[in-house]
Amino acid sequence: MKHETEKQRWDRNFADLLQELRVAQTGVQILFAFLLTLPFSSGFPDTTQFQKDTYVVALIAAAFATAMIISPVAFHRALFRQGRKPELVRYAHRMATGGLAFMLIAMVSSVLLITDYLVNIWVAIILTAVTAGWFLTFWAAIPFVRRNWMDEDEEEQDEEYEAEAAEPASAASRS
Repeated sequence: MKHETEKQRWDRNFADLLQELRVAQTGVQILFAFLLTLPFSSGFPDTTQFQKDTYVVALIAAAFATAMIISPVAFHRALFRQGRKPELVRYAHRMATGGLAFMLIAMVSSVLLITDYLVNIWVAIILTAVTAGWFLTFWAAIPFVRRNWMDEDEEEQDEEYEAEAAEPASAASRS
């Protein structure tokens, strides 16, 4: 947003970040709930030691992801009405990034656990590697590659917006 105050920008950034965290929080909580119930299912005692170890990695990663993704709420409560929105946004950004990293580990470990239980270990490893690559493509590679890109249509819209914004200022200076 071109004509917003510094405070408005921090407020918008925080609101945007909270929306993103809501999406991630739902996903990680569903995964975490599934993992919490898994040891109580009838087939769990038949798992191998490797599968149990993979389960522990997935469970702990999901717990860490949950803590990091929800932590901006606790931080906001602690800083409420102290005028420290920039600090809160920076902290929330770090926690969201870390939470997504742990969520990636939890998701990939869960895929390994389930596929190893269902199919040959080598097929499970291949499927898990493909899954990890898929997540990394959409969560890291594409955003990294596109971080400084802008579509031509977006560039034209930005140029039009800047021209329209400059017109009232130049008209006012003429009068």
